[in-house]
Amino acid sequence: MEYLINVTTAPEFRPWEVSDLTPRVKMDKALAAQTPQMGVIEGLHGAAYKNALSNSLYCPDYMVSQVDSDHMHNFIQNNFTSARMALVGLGVDHNVLKQVGEQFLNIRSGMGTAGTKAQYRGGEVRVQNGSSLVHSVVVSEGAAVGTDEAMAFSVLQHVLGAGPHIKRGSNPTSKLFQGVAKATADPFDASAFNSNYSDSGLFGVYTISQSAAAGDVIKAAISQVKAVTGGVSEADLTRAKTQLKAEYLMSLESSEGLLDAMGSQALSGGVYHSPEAIAQKIDSVSATDVANAANKFVSGKKSMASSGNLIKTPFVDEI
Repeated sequence: MEYLINVTTAPEFRPWEVSDLTPRVKMDKALAAQTPQMGVIEGLHGAAYKNALSNSLYCPDYMVSQVDSDHMHNFIQNNFTSARMALVGLGVDHNVLKQVGEQFLNIRSGMGTAGTKAQYRGGEVRVQNGSSLVHSVVVSEGAAVGTDEAMAFSVLQHVLGAGPHIKRGSNPTSKLFQGVAKATADPFDASAFNSNYSDSGLFGVYTISQSAAAGDVIKAAISQVKAVTGGVSEADLTRAKTQLKAEYLMSLESSEGLLDAMGSQALSGGVYHSPEAIAQKIDSVSATDVANAANKFVSGKKSMASSGNLIKTPFVDEI
């Protein structure tokens, strides 16, 4: 245990080990560049926020070969602090786990470097290329993780359609799929997009379409969100809640999933809510809550990211 904890909280970052990772970083960036979804989501955050969440998950090109041991040690010193870490365990008594942490964890106390609160601004990024498929995502600011509003957005996501629930399925029963299918005969995909962070969130629709039909698909998807502002049926609300609960509970079936949920909740809110408590929170979301969430998207300042042959793709101010 002592050796494992040292690797986690007190790595040495030998210079030759850090430099040996440069090819791996380049490979990770190259693989990400070949994934349209990754580029669109990265671009979306860069356009939507002024700071913090606008930063890429990937090392910028000019820094790939410049990161050294001093950079890594400085990052650990400023971020691996007691207020930023959580120690969780399964199959172990709480007092034993606490004792292990107090005995072996060599971490600095305090908050560490103060984080900057994310500032949503709204914006647009367009990446023109030769792909016949257009990937596009349109969002407004959503809700921070752990809030009641975030739960309402999660239910709204499943009301609209959170993606296929079976492998290679097309989710033909979702509102988004049914609405967009009336606007085009070309192949497409449409799902609700929902990301929650500690101080902000994004909610909207993600579409994939043929370039000629991009405008029709995007506008049809957004119209489905607008329709929810007028209310949602009890049957649709119940179905969405059931899907959300099933998705959450199934994510806890593995020990890795449960540990991830425990750690994430402890870090974001300082407490852990049992699966039963989360299920009760989902059940407490009302039709009015869902309609209010949809209205926040419709009335909010939009951000948009698109890639592909964008000749028929509308700009954010045209939707």
